[in-house]
Amino acid sequence: MQLPVSSPVADPADEAFWDAIRAQFTAAPDFINLENGYFGIQPDPVLAAFTRWTAEANAETARFLRLRFPPLLEQVMAGLAAFTGAGTDELLITRNATESMNILAQGYPFRPGDEMLLGSHDYDLFPPIFELLAERKGIVLKQVEIPLDPQSDDEILACYERAMTPRSRVLLATHMIHLTGQVLPVAKLSALARARGMDVFADAAHSFAHLDFRVPDLGADFAAINLHKWLGAPLGTGLMYIRRERLGEIEPLFADGTFPKGDIRRLGHFGTTPPAAILAVQDALAFHTGIGSRNKEARLRWLKDYWMDRVACIPGVSLVTPRDPSRSCAIGAFRIARWEANKIADHLYDKYRIFSVGRPLRGGDCVRITPHLYTRPDELDRLVEAIAEMAG
Repeated sequence: MQLPVSSPVADPADEAFWDAIRAQFTAAPDFINLENGYFGIQPDPVLAAFTRWTAEANAETARFLRLRFPPLLEQVMAGLAAFTGAGTDELLITRNATESMNILAQGYPFRPGDEMLLGSHDYDLFPPIFELLAERKGIVLKQVEIPLDPQSDDEILACYERAMTPRSRVLLATHMIHLTGQVLPVAKLSALARARGMDVFADAAHSFAHLDFRVPDLGADFAAINLHKWLGAPLGTGLMYIRRERLGEIEPLFADGTFPKGDIRRLGHFGTTPPAAILAVQDALAFHTGIGSRNKEARLRWLKDYWMDRVACIPGVSLVTPRDPSRSCAIGAFRIARWEANKIADHLYDKYRIFSVGRPLRGGDCVRITPHLYTRPDELDRLVEAIAEMAG
């Protein structure tokens, strides 16, 4: 199937439409994968492009990288700029969001005593970045407790506002919490921080190409993004965003003598880089655009609601993902009384061939469920059956 450049509004429950999309994915046939939050499967056209670029680069070696790759990279960057709403001079392709956050954090002009505000459910690998900076630069880390199921944006904003002091310098704002899928009001947090003279590092690793938004909409001057999660680009592709006016303030993590200060490419001197994954990003963008961001978001939310609606009333089962449609999308998490999360995940796989993951969470662990566009409703029926059996 050749996807159109853009799709009309699609019913998230129209299985005929989504069957056509599902046919463009080749998933392992021997288990049901409901752990798509780690990294996303490449749609078949993206995998084909990745394979083709790998073969061409391997055959041509230096000629490919020296002559063909630079103009091809410009096309990729133009596509990312059009999709994100940012300028090509504000974007840098990295290997993942963790690398992006390291470049931002370690290059930021922190002063001794500056306060860094972290959320209680930020991605596991991000707090150690700032713990290292606390040792090296003397910054002070403050953790903000975030409610699992807030009643309003104001409730979340108040949590951060109470933690702010005149020494507060930077706030790490997670757009979509990786553990529970909760969506935080990052644009409002950015406005609050700006009013207090603070900067925001936005973590859009899970929200990018999952929710329908443009990067500048977040209101943050700095953002770390993954392309290999919900966009479906090859594994090992991420993105970093710095608002144009702030480019000169981030010092490079890697030495570079090629680009002038203020050029974002100066921050990405990684040496010889495999080109195939980067070039296939344009195919991932084309596939995503063919479906439509709003259609994709609506379908992913529908899949999450499909199974959560059915287990919400089962005695002994508790949901730790907000049910408000504006506060979650594909990612959902649950607990079962008297079961450890890892034991649940093991049982789901051993008996039902459902792959999921147990994760630590304040107040007890949880099992994270992340369907994808190739997930069928009958596979989620299997999940519901399994949860009911374990809770019984």
